[in-house]
Amino acid sequence: MIRKYAIVFFIMLAVSSAGIVFAGDIYKWTDEDGNVHYGDRPTSEVSEESLAVSSGITDRSKVQARYEAKAVAIEPGQPAPEELHAQASEPEEKCATSKARLQKFLTSRRLYKQDENGERVYLDEDETLAARERVQNQVEEYCNF
Repeated sequence: MIRKYAIVFFIMLAVSSAGIVFAGDIYKWTDEDGNVHYGDRPTSEVSEESLAVSSGITDRSKVQARYEAKAVAIEPGQPAPEELHAQASEPEEKCATSKARLQKFLTSRRLYKQDENGERVYLDEDETLAARERVQNQVEEYCNF
């Protein structure tokens, strides 16, 4: 019974000390071609230097405080960063949609629209050319930003 506890103790000790074993030095050096390399073992390069790398546990309260400080820093009446991103990506989405629609209009044999009953009404040649021109104008409008 004592032997079982001893084995469990040594396993726990090995697992808990594994982080200490793996926390070694990091080396940085530049070769003859000017390429920068990183490694965990020293080399014989002249330009080699040991880097001091440290890490720690993230304090959630500090992260939350930084997040709240950024949220307060936004002036009232100004859009939030998410809204600015959405506004910036909107023209790109319209451009992509218009290009896809134009490609569909150019490769389709016949174009149609649906009437109030949901039935297809095929466009004649003049209407097809006008529809393609409208979509081409949309592409030029949305894709020239």
